[in-house]
Amino acid sequence: MRGVPRRPLLLIAAAVCAALHAVGVLVAHPVWRGAEVLSLALLLAYALAGGLPWPRWPVPAALAVLLVDAIRTMPAAPGSGGFGWRVLDGNEPVDVTAGMEAGLSAGGAALAATVLLLVGWRGRPRRRPALLTGVAALPVVGYAAVRVADIRRELAAEADSYSGGPDLTDVTSAMILAVLPALALAVAALALAALLAGRGRKLAAIGAVVLALVALPLIDASITALWLREEGTPLFAWHAITPTSAMPQPVPALTVAVELTAYLLLVAGLTGADRAEPAVPAEVAG
Repeated sequence: MRGVPRRPLLLIAAAVCAALHAVGVLVAHPVWRGAEVLSLALLLAYALAGGLPWPRWPVPAALAVLLVDAIRTMPAAPGSGGFGWRVLDGNEPVDVTAGMEAGLSAGGAALAATVLLLVGWRGRPRRRPALLTGVAALPVVGYAAVRVADIRRELAAEADSYSGGPDLTDVTSAMILAVLPALALAVAALALAALLAGRGRKLAAIGAVVLALVALPLIDASITALWLREEGTPLFAWHAITPTSAMPQPVPALTVAVELTAYLLLVAGLTGADRAEPAVPAEVAG
């Protein structure tokens, strides 16, 4: 019984480290470079220390993927990075795959972790949760469609006024590819939410819905990676909330906070005893 109070401390410590990482992103200066890595490591320890649902592997596997990605993207030491400039004249060819590569780099780990949870918890979701999550996916899909159409319309209008510029077919293809990783993340997360809600894992289902929200800023970040002169009217780009000297990166910080909150909710909701699906007994787990 002495070890019981220690497990919640792991979750609290993971939340504190997540908050430190978000603050570091907000001020563009890491409070501690390893905060995100430690947060996910503590979540993994929390999951392993508690009762994991059957099958036991999806939660640790998903967290391992996220942990590896956090190590890969650990903030650089202050003063070790540089800045580059790129001048656009409007006549450069569009790198069709640049946006998709940026989207996979930013959201690939979250997508892979979500797919692992879906595979591990595979099954047919109940009709009502599936219907609700299907409706929830519409704003994300709609936002991506509006962004693509809006940018294409602006570039088409510019092409009518001035000669040159990128080929509209290439631009359209590039933007469609750019938003695919974000849409895949949203659909996978909402499918997971429907599956978990149908199994009575309401807290974890909420976490999956929160994770789907990350797709919105990911859409804008992927499109921005295409280096188009016109970017329509993004609502979740880095400048959607006016940066200041005290808060130079409010949107990335908010995105990080939402993503890590989703992981906290998912792990907390997927571990421990559940009335519908009890945790694996200790004698079986050992």
